[in-house]
This record gives sequence, structure tokens and C-alpha cells, in this order.
Amino acid sequence: MNVKSLILTVIEIIIKVIVVAVVILFAFRTATEAYDFGYRVFADQPVSVSGGRTISVSVAEGSSVKEVADMLQEKGLIEDAKLFVVQELLSAYRGKMIPGIYDLSTEMTAQQMLEIMSGSDEDEEAAAE
Repeated sequence: MNVKSLILTVIEIIIKVIVVAVVILFAFRTATEAYDFGYRVFADQPVSVSGGRTISVSVAEGSSVKEVADMLQEKGLIEDAKLFVVQELLSAYRGKMIPGIYDLSTEMTAQQMLEIMSGSDEDEEAAAE
């Protein structure tokens, strides 16, 4: 009876150690992914650094940021639509996207694309003239 009790105690401890290890691994992986996502929100990088392509995109009246982000990802202008949505949410161009046809490049950052699609780029050019 004593040996049986000892074996059950050892098995119970092993199971607890495995559960704790899995929880720690899950927490570490989740924290790493959250950090990476947060870093990419603020360390805006273009899809290609040199030799980019210019692609015309059309933003329709009433398009949501999510729809525009999905279209930009599909056309290869951004790598992550969810990241673009968060960047728009945190930018000075939040809710300022204007419907129209835009020439965007894979060398542009999300911030630059948002600036163009909000019409702010044209406002700055007009002010300079």
C-alpha cells in the first residue's frame, strides 16, 4: 500500500510539473508574439527597401480600414492587414481615409500610405507652393 501511494504521488508531481511547464511555455510564446507585433506597429518597415513596384489601388466610398488593409495585403503593398489596421488606429490619419485611386509603392511604409490616402500629402504640397 505504501509503494502504491508513493507511485501515485510521483505521478501527480510529474503531471503538475508538465502542466506548469506548458503554462510557462504558452505565456512566453504569447508574450514574445505580443512584443513582436507591438514592435512592428511602431517600427514601420516597407515591404521592399529598394526596387519597389508602384501599384494603383482604389478605395471605394464607405470602405472600412479592414477592407482597405486586406486589399493592400492582397496586392503585396503590406505584409500584415491586422498590423495596418492597428497602425491606422494609432496614427494621426485615423478615420481620414478619402475614397479615390492612389498610386502606392512597395517602398512606402504604412504611415506614408495612410498619409497619401488621407489627402494630407496633397495638403502639404499645396501649402509648399
